Amino acid sequence: MSPRLWLAVPFLFSAAVFGLMGSAGLITASWTTVPLSPVVSGAGVAVAAAVSGGVRWRRPWHRVWVRFPYLAAVLAGGVVVGAVEIPALVTTVVGLPVLLGLVFQSLVQTDESRPASDCR
Repeated sequence: MSPRLWLAVPFLFSAAVFGLMGSAGLITASWTTVPLSPVVSGAGVAVAAAVSGGVRWRRPWHRVWVRFPYLAAVLAGGVVVGAVEIPALVTTVVGLPVLLGLVFQSLVQTDESRPASDCR
């Protein structure tokens, strides 16, 4: 994984989750706004931390001096904006395409990692 893609992982994950929350609110007519939850941003940071071992860092010191401060800053930013509410329609319009893109990328990545001997 490239470092640029890794930098976007917490935000892409959070956008996908907020898109699901917004669409659920619109479908059930339960709410019209989605609060930016620190729990969701924390989960995005956890996903980024989990995949950070597969990042092709340019320098060995980047693994320590870029990875951990960046994750801490994203987590702190998620806590700071935790009370902001976004319209459910906006989160749906932004989040669902991100979710579809992540699912598509996951399927393509899985297909590329399959050995050629399994293909028929």
